[in-house]
Amino acid sequence: MGIGHQLVGFMPRRNIFLPTLCIVLLIAAWTFRAPSSVDRWLDTSAIRGTTPATSPYPPGRPGQSSNANGVDVDLSAPDAPFVGWPLQRVCDEANWVEGLVYICDNNSGGIGNIRNYIQTCIRYGIEAGATGFLLPRIRKRNDTDLADLFTDYLPFDYMFNEKHFRDAFAANCPQITLYDNIKDIPGVGTKPYIEHITPKKFGNRDGCDWRDQNRHTDRFGDRFRKWLNDPKAGQHPPSANHPRLIRFNWGVLWDWLTYRDGPEFANTFGGILKFNDQLLRLGKTALKNMHAYAQSHGVEDGKFLGVHLRTESDALGFWPTYNTQTDAYLKQATKRGFEVAYIATGDPLEAQNFAGAAIEMARMRVVTKTDLLNDEDLEELESLSWDQQGLVDFIVLLGSDFFVGTMPSSFSVYMAMKRHLKTGGVYTRPYKVGTEGDGLSYLVGNYEKYWEGWLFMWDGMWP
Repeated sequence: MGIGHQLVGFMPRRNIFLPTLCIVLLIAAWTFRAPSSVDRWLDTSAIRGTTPATSPYPPGRPGQSSNANGVDVDLSAPDAPFVGWPLQRVCDEANWVEGLVYICDNNSGGIGNIRNYIQTCIRYGIEAGATGFLLPRIRKRNDTDLADLFTDYLPFDYMFNEKHFRDAFAANCPQITLYDNIKDIPGVGTKPYIEHITPKKFGNRDGCDWRDQNRHTDRFGDRFRKWLNDPKAGQHPPSANHPRLIRFNWGVLWDWLTYRDGPEFANTFGGILKFNDQLLRLGKTALKNMHAYAQSHGVEDGKFLGVHLRTESDALGFWPTYNTQTDAYLKQATKRGFEVAYIATGDPLEAQNFAGAAIEMARMRVVTKTDLLNDEDLEELESLSWDQQGLVDFIVLLGSDFFVGTMPSSFSVYMAMKRHLKTGGVYTRPYKVGTEGDGLSYLVGNYEKYWEGWLFMWDGMWP
């Protein structure tokens, strides 16, 4: 009786064949005819009534990106090839204005600031529709008074590779002409008139903190062009023979919320500014010698800790002190088992003090770039300016196995963001500020207040 009850509701075996055969045939028929219907269901262009198209912009894959030749590149490398398709996409979407020329030279400071001044200006310029840019110049810092940021202007190649910059725009944004000199701009005349603007003023900022970033970047282009063509502004609309020259007022630095352009652009736009060949060569030589130094002291894989000690004379009073930085850095060194470290600082005495503390507290040897370069390389290094030598430091620190720096140094922030590109390539997500984040960097500092702690830099910097 128990067995009989268990079989209730089941077909005898001989009656299963025909229904099964029918099901198999239906599945086979559906499989051969399904793609066109399924594709249509999944095709959002069909819903919108548009024709499907293949994007000309190739996707990267997590951790890596592809350059124009399809070769995988590490975006955190100082000499990484420029991944240009995100710039091409932004340029393809722009509304170009013949005769509009941007001059992106109202910059100052160290590498973190200089880069972001230039890139913020260029990004605004593309959004405005500028068909011309004057090749950016760089304001040199006073080597004897580091707080004096406004000395002479130097050419673009003082820090960056001009050919690389030109090639990036020629290949990906050919709508733009780069001019060497203001006199090269057609129709500029003998006495060029340069208009100074502050981009945030092209938008209603009622209720905003005066320090707040530009919340109107999506509408900046339309509002700027409306002003540009408004006869009440007292100027003629720009044209090929009657250009309008635009320069930003000083301080337009962290204005553009970089994530608004998506990770593809945010993570690659910084690649237009590549260090010049001399700085790259010296930095790579120092990095190679740093690995050799570590190995010579028993570190088989040559790994080392990268340290940015920011205590020079121009450091502001509310920044972390020498003791705060040193304690935090040596705790990280001990925690992670580092035996050797490379220190970047513009104060040789503080470097010696730190080296002594590192031996005593962490049994860790510390060296600087001058310890790693010899003969002609050392002479060449010593001929460079304070900020140029800092770029040699930057290249070595990029190659470190873990980096410790200070918040709110823009040098340290740029370093952490650049290193963070190892985690996702072109699709890297934003760094988690105020934490040990990605396991590649740690910045000591105060993360309690967004403005007073200068945390806004993380939202307005391109790595």
